[in-house]
Amino acid sequence: MISLADLTARIEQGALSPDAVIAQTLEAIRAQDNAIGAFVRHDARARAQTSGPLRGIAVGIKDIIDTADFPTEMGAAIYRGHQPRADAPVVMALKQAGASIIGKTTTTAFAANDPTPTVNPHNHAHTPGGSSSGSAAAVAAGMVPLALGTQTGGSVIRPASYCGVAAIKPSYRLLPTVGVKCFSWTLDTVGLFGAGVRDVALGLAAMTKRTDLVVPSQVAAPRIGVVTQAFAGAPETSGAQALQVAARAAEQAGAVVRELAMPEIIAEAWRIHPVVQEFEAHQSLAWEYGQNYDAMPPLLRGRLDESKDGTPAEYDGAMDVTLRARQALAGIFAEVDVLLTLSAPGAAPKGLTSSGDPRYNRLWTLMGVPCVNLPTLVAEGGLPVGVTVIAPFGNDARVLAAASFVEGALRK
Repeated sequence: MISLADLTARIEQGALSPDAVIAQTLEAIRAQDNAIGAFVRHDARARAQTSGPLRGIAVGIKDIIDTADFPTEMGAAIYRGHQPRADAPVVMALKQAGASIIGKTTTTAFAANDPTPTVNPHNHAHTPGGSSSGSAAAVAAGMVPLALGTQTGGSVIRPASYCGVAAIKPSYRLLPTVGVKCFSWTLDTVGLFGAGVRDVALGLAAMTKRTDLVVPSQVAAPRIGVVTQAFAGAPETSGAQALQVAARAAEQAGAVVRELAMPEIIAEAWRIHPVVQEFEAHQSLAWEYGQNYDAMPPLLRGRLDESKDGTPAEYDGAMDVTLRARQALAGIFAEVDVLLTLSAPGAAPKGLTSSGDPRYNRLWTLMGVPCVNLPTLVAEGGLPVGVTVIAPFGNDARVLAAASFVEGALRK
């Protein structure tokens, strides 16, 4: 993989020219993408910008995010050839920071269930995860140092775990979702993929102009609460092992680590996530589902068929649970600095008919809290498995620093 932090340092020192870095990226895409299928399309004539902290950095953009220079087709036949007139604000933020938008990465249709043809770079017989399939795979395969994805259930953290890359789902609305195809306005969050924690931190800091997000050279040992999410069911052996390995490494490096039990309202919030998601999806996709029913991707169409009788009263009840769970979670963070939990049930499933199970991600998306995936171990078949570090809402600098601490502990 390509380290964003390493590239920006070498460009700053004059050891690499921005154009040379873009040329290397294009060569990597030519060499790799026929086999991986991470990109819908890319600009083979891309050039570097001459200024900005991300000059020379090529970024892949998930194809539900509007780009003025590329079509935005959302992985769906309904939008084939659709060309936005303007860049989404997150794309403009990258351009203003000096980045070069190299192309659009694959997404499951409307960032839902119907999978893409993208394969896992570590084992082509397995899924890269979804819905941000192409973004995770492009970074994992060493094609780009940075890519954007989105998460409504587990669409950043889970593919990052499956592909063995770092990723951040920031606090809700730290990055604007204007110009991003909406699925659920309460849940949709733009996230970043990179080789390591410091890489995604640099990317997010450059996009938001928040220098406090850059991980300092020395990070204090955090207080960590391990959450197994028993209400979501038992993980696979590799998932459970990853959580144990990360917790043990952090403790040996000096962190205070203890297991935390979650109150019942947290488990209830996990259960009602689909109520919020599907009720809002029916409104967000009303034109597509109502006017283009036969052209809808089949798995998503079936999902909407099953949830079409959801009522406003059920939704309002779910939102009340959400508010109370967020208050309870804030209280839990009085005892610890961060939480450590599962990123996925285990390694990426075999086959490309499913993008995997988001059951260990969806609670944290509903809570709006910042989450970072850390590659932790390699399971059978050469498949990575990660863990998630979580901080209180708005504490993105804290989650990045703590994740960097655990990342360093895992390397010892």
